[in-house]
Amino acid sequence: MKKLDESEIIKIFQTGFGKKNVGSEDVEIFNLGKNKIVAKTDTLVESTDIPSKMKLSDAARKSIVACVSDFAAKGVKPKYGMISVNLPKTISRSKINEIVLGFKKACREFDISIIGGDTNGGKEIVFNVCLFGITDKLVTRKNSKKGDLIFVTGPFGYTSAGLTMLLDKKKGNKTFVKKAIKSVIKPNPRLSFGIKNKKYFSSSMDSSDGLSTTLNEMSKQSKNKFIINKVPFLKDLEDYVKHYKLNLHNLVFNGGEEYEFVFTTSPKNRKIIERNAVLSKTKIMEIGHVTSGKGVYVEKNNNLTLLKDAGWKHF
Repeated sequence: MKKLDESEIIKIFQTGFGKKNVGSEDVEIFNLGKNKIVAKTDTLVESTDIPSKMKLSDAARKSIVACVSDFAAKGVKPKYGMISVNLPKTISRSKINEIVLGFKKACREFDISIIGGDTNGGKEIVFNVCLFGITDKLVTRKNSKKGDLIFVTGPFGYTSAGLTMLLDKKKGNKTFVKKAIKSVIKPNPRLSFGIKNKKYFSSSMDSSDGLSTTLNEMSKQSKNKFIINKVPFLKDLEDYVKHYKLNLHNLVFNGGEEYEFVFTTSPKNRKIIERNAVLSKTKIMEIGHVTSGKGVYVEKNNNLTLLKDAGWKHF
């Protein structure tokens, strides 16, 4: 029997609910009276998402960050949330307090009010978070235009390196190790930058499933070709890759868990976006441009190489 992948499973559910040919989006949006409500839910599972060396407070915070990052890509402020937890019956009071501390820290950080939730017992820790916000307009994944520039909100590759370090497989320069592990344990979604600049975005998408996945999805939905002429990494990652003889391309494009986002914009907006990035202390990187055609290609020495979607897949 053929193994189903995530996209096929989602299509089965969409068909079951009578929704055919629905393009995927970072968040869901619906009208409630005159208001456009934005909602996002995400699940964090102990066995697949929480490294053994990760504190439960950081894991709880990260489960909220996963949703906040999608709001950031859309330039929408999350206002309210609901949290459901699945906990082993043997869990201690101190660990529960640690989890609460992580949720509380995230809510203070992003000014979110938790209005309710649910508790359940099971074999492992599971956090499910749902956030809500209000917007007048949503930046989608599909509206990039020919001639647009492609930006990312930060360098990539650190989370792949950091996860490897947490699993005790590789180390490196102390400063780099700290930076890489922090990218996994304490990710920083670019919420304020997204809210400030969404009016300049023609399209945008969260990149937590991997940069190659994000670029391919945006290219597919917009029916345009994406040319990547600058791979978004910094020298410290390159040095780490050379030392351990790793694949730089794989770390940058296929790692995932960055909680950055990709956006396209008209060249006329470049200066104001770059100025706003400096003011918000957000490192943005211009990595390419949009043209007619289909697919995503990396340009090097005037040669184009197809960039396949090889990001994170749950199934």
